[in-house]
Amino acid sequence: MESGRYRVGVLGATGAVGQHLVSRLADHPWFTLAEVVASERSAGRSYGEAVRWRLDVPMPVGAGSLMVKDLQSDLECDLLLSALDAGAAAAEEGFARAGFPVVSNSSRHRMDVDVPLIIPEVNPGHLRAISSQRARRGLTRGLIVTNPNCSTVGLAMALKPLHDAFGIAAVQVVTMQAISGAGLDGVSGFAIQDNVIPHIGGEEEKLEAETVKILGGFGDGGFSPADVAISAQCNRVAVLDGHTESISVRLSTPATAEEVRTALSAFPGEVADLGLPSSPHGPILVRDEPDRPQPRLDRYQGGGMTVVVGRLRPCPVMDWKFTALVHNMIRGAAGAALLNAELLVAQGLL
Repeated sequence: MESGRYRVGVLGATGAVGQHLVSRLADHPWFTLAEVVASERSAGRSYGEAVRWRLDVPMPVGAGSLMVKDLQSDLECDLLLSALDAGAAAAEEGFARAGFPVVSNSSRHRMDVDVPLIIPEVNPGHLRAISSQRARRGLTRGLIVTNPNCSTVGLAMALKPLHDAFGIAAVQVVTMQAISGAGLDGVSGFAIQDNVIPHIGGEEEKLEAETVKILGGFGDGGFSPADVAISAQCNRVAVLDGHTESISVRLSTPATAEEVRTALSAFPGEVADLGLPSSPHGPILVRDEPDRPQPRLDRYQGGGMTVVVGRLRPCPVMDWKFTALVHNMIRGAAGAALLNAELLVAQGLL
């Protein structure tokens, strides 16, 4: 630790999510940025030289002078936040074996049988899997914890209070996902302008599988997925940040509109009393206007960490339908990883 704060290394620091992590670590009360790690072509240069800074806020003071290291380098830090893509994220297990706690935004380990897939407000109890993970993988101080796909965060957060109050039998969700979710160079301007792309590789499968893992339980037999049928359709749209989701649910027990609205708006989250610095005042905000939420107007609620829900109304096919909005780069990625790291601190797992 340094000056009472944990020293943090960011893996994949030059990418879109990595830049958000570097930015959000500035002046963090518990963490300080100590290492930036990227590909071999960036290693050996200062972060300021290696990165194409794309955020609308300045690079934090001091970050630009840090020397970029590669994935084979020795690191001097207490914790790693990983923004590596799925291929490069194979290195995460090596870091865990070397004794580093790794909080990952990558999809690589999310569905592993011993890796907790965490939204702190929804399923912090799944961190109990760390003890079996360490035993199974021969880890001591190291561990791997993941946060979900950016669309999964919005869906699982909106479903959790309904699942707790009434039970959920089935879900249909159609996403309209922002271009930033594809990375800095993921979608060409020519492809997305005047267009909707009705396919995002692997996204529908992630949304369906991750959500039932998160809403499920963890016990002596490992993870048990929630008994909820989910059908997802995912689309890329010409929005910079903010994933919009049209959700229909069939409840296990009947509920009125007011009961559904109250369950959503009164949801405190499972960690409301822990004082986590990145935790919003309310994890879900319900809007009653007929045309909200909208990405441009609502994505920064709670500093980008609040899921905004609106347009609650009866569904003639299911029971209820509504719209949810999640800031994919903050609550769906960098902010989610940082909040998970804070939860590890609060639970004494670092």
